[in-house]
Amino acid sequence: MEWKNIYRGMLMGASDVIPGVSGGTIAVLLGIYDRLIAAINGILSKEWKKHIGFLIPLGIGIGAAILLLSRVIEWLFAHYPGPTQFFFLGLIIGILPYLFHQADAKNTFGLKHFVLLIIGAIIVGSMAFLQADEPAVIENITSSTYILLFFAGVLASSAMILPGISGSFMLLLIGVYPTIISAISNLQLDIIAVTGVGIVIGILVMSKIINFFLNRYRYMTFALIIGLVIGSVIVVFPGWPESTSLLLLSIGTFAVGLFAAYILGRVEYID
Repeated sequence: MEWKNIYRGMLMGASDVIPGVSGGTIAVLLGIYDRLIAAINGILSKEWKKHIGFLIPLGIGIGAAILLLSRVIEWLFAHYPGPTQFFFLGLIIGILPYLFHQADAKNTFGLKHFVLLIIGAIIVGSMAFLQADEPAVIENITSSTYILLFFAGVLASSAMILPGISGSFMLLLIGVYPTIISAISNLQLDIIAVTGVGIVIGILVMSKIINFFLNRYRYMTFALIIGLVIGSVIVVFPGWPESTSLLLLSIGTFAVGLFAAYILGRVEYID
């Protein structure tokens, strides 16, 4: 068991609660994205024990973060949304040099790679202009609600595993994000189970697609992934704070994010 993955999973789980921040982005920042995709695809292979040893601690960390930190994240976004997003902004920007280093972009990237990078950035960056008003919690749960939650889970998890594309933001667009967060906070097992099944199916299907491209077009896929991460900077950026105190706090959290990126880069990327 790779117990180190518990803290990695907690970072991914905490980010998945936040609309605009992708768990896939955090996996890339941690340097485990390709291993994550390979592990999901290898569950039914002969090396399933190795892959399970990678995924179980990661899953424990994700689940613990979602259960333990969902209320904390909700509180931070309710009271300090800007500074919280500036922290993730610093984290994303700070890790980009390590991503280019891991892809050996200086030696492997050509014109087609940079075109893909720009396309990826535009795809994710354009999501910043989508309107996603906060919907109400669904109180009257019917069979059609369960169907909606299932397919929302499939769609959100497919987005969740792609760097730069936030599964939580997709749930917000669909209109079920508050319902699912409320269900997690209040342990409504029926909603959690139905959405969870959709999430598992979405992750399995999307991971196979991504694994195909990583194995056959590795550097082109990595160029697109870096573009998706760059595009997420536009999505996460909350705008400039209106007050001096919030500006100073945001600068501080941004600096903490940069420092965290430096530490993660040293730990995860440097042998």
